[in-house]
Amino acid sequence: MTRFHDLDALRAFAMLLGMVLHASLFLVPVELWPASLPYRDDTDTSRNPYAYIVAGIHGFRMPVFFALSGFFTAMMWQARGLRGLGEHRVKRIALPLLVSMVTVIPVIYWLTLGRDFGPLDWVSAWWLEGFYHLWFLWFLLLMAGGFIALARLGVEFRGHWWWLLIPLALIPQFFMREGMGADTPAGVIPRAEIFGYYSLFFGFGVFFYQQGIAVRRGWTAMAGAAALLFLPTLAFSFPQEFPELDENATWVLAAGAALKVTYAWLMVFGLMGLFRWTMARERYWVRYMSDASYWLYICHVPLVIIGQQLAQQLAERDGGVNPHLAFLLILGGVTAILLVTYRWGVRYTPIGTMLNGKRARRAAAAGAG
Repeated sequence: MTRFHDLDALRAFAMLLGMVLHASLFLVPVELWPASLPYRDDTDTSRNPYAYIVAGIHGFRMPVFFALSGFFTAMMWQARGLRGLGEHRVKRIALPLLVSMVTVIPVIYWLTLGRDFGPLDWVSAWWLEGFYHLWFLWFLLLMAGGFIALARLGVEFRGHWWWLLIPLALIPQFFMREGMGADTPAGVIPRAEIFGYYSLFFGFGVFFYQQGIAVRRGWTAMAGAAALLFLPTLAFSFPQEFPELDENATWVLAAGAALKVTYAWLMVFGLMGLFRWTMARERYWVRYMSDASYWLYICHVPLVIIGQQLAQQLAERDGGVNPHLAFLLILGGVTAILLVTYRWGVRYTPIGTMLNGKRARRAAAAGAG
């Protein structure tokens, strides 16, 4: 298969942005997050930079990821056939999710709920509470199954009418009201509007590959347009914060949905253009980070929560924790720990093979060449 270095790097970038988002959450007023610093409540939301970071990232990150997942799904189909695609998705998605259901996910809920887990809790937390940050793996499995079924029925994913997937995202977005972007999934059974919203991006990614559309560097300008649209989108995402906007008015809800969908699509195309411009050539460190990003994303949340809870305890005891320094130390420390564990305990082990396929050590690969 042709390796699209730029799109592979963009997919990893979207995944790693999740670490930035989660490391920010103890500094913004969100419900159910298990740690916080006084900065969260003492700082007006309009002056809280982390609130803008979280909203901005959440508005485009997963649409970008699912669009690229659809693209690479179609590429895998063409290279390996439906059977090979199904086997690949089982090895790279189903198996890591299954392992995480009895390791990473129970640890998160133990840290979040603040209670001891018994043997049954360790094997049932995912069913009772959901997949936490790994919900996207469950969605990808469902989407891959739907794609395989449609492909077996003879759907070719070509034709100009597939462009209608772009405006169709307005429909599910209209029914999601949690803020910027899509609502956060919870539980095993997906909400129809959330699953439908991300499926449209996934389907567009499939069409994008099947139609043979070439990414243009000039698309980078769309990311600039999205940046200009960010503040209006933010305002209509939180109309309750603006007295002049009636949060229950149909026109406000419709305008909010249109702005959020436009922002997401502009970022999808804009970032594709930017990464084609800057990352089209193969670089070892970029490819390495692309491989490592899967491990980092799966494992980072428990470590982030532990770091945030330690910062919270220090703030409660000493009252002198700098929130910005805490954020940087948590994000940098967790990234460093997971990169070390990836290099020495994952990349060339069965765990690494499960996540990314077998990897040869660079010196050995160079000697063989």
